[in-house]
Amino acid sequence: MIARHPSTVSHSPDRFKQRGAAAVEFALVSSLLFTLLFGIMEMSRVLFYFNTATEATRLGARLAVVCNKDASIIKTRMSNMLTILAPGNIDVTYVPGGCDINSCQSVTVSITGLDISTFIPFVPLNLSMPSFSTTLPRESMNSVNPDCS
Repeated sequence: MIARHPSTVSHSPDRFKQRGAAAVEFALVSSLLFTLLFGIMEMSRVLFYFNTATEATRLGARLAVVCNKDASIIKTRMSNMLTILAPGNIDVTYVPGGCDINSCQSVTVSITGLDISTFIPFVPLNLSMPSFSTTLPRESMNSVNPDCS
């Protein structure tokens, strides 16, 4: 058997045609993978805001039934829970209208006009969230509750 020097081995022409194929395949597959990854992350973030908005209305309603009728702590605590929430997006309604702490029957806390901006590169989207509301019966408004201060 005769040993040949590596420089004298002939290379097939098909081998040179395959150079760079792995890089092209990686580029195609990775673009699909990153698109899917960004989509999953944005959908998760939107669902997080959806769930947090629901919980913020529940918190606001729980505070509204035990705190003073015009307590600003309600909107403050809701805004602290959901940082993209502005006080203008929150509405606290007592039924019947114009009631006082002894005659109110229920409280409805709602969030409207909430928009979420996506972080998807090169595709800026603003998603409008639906309105959220929670209604609870009046319990002991104007009570001495540590959550109301």
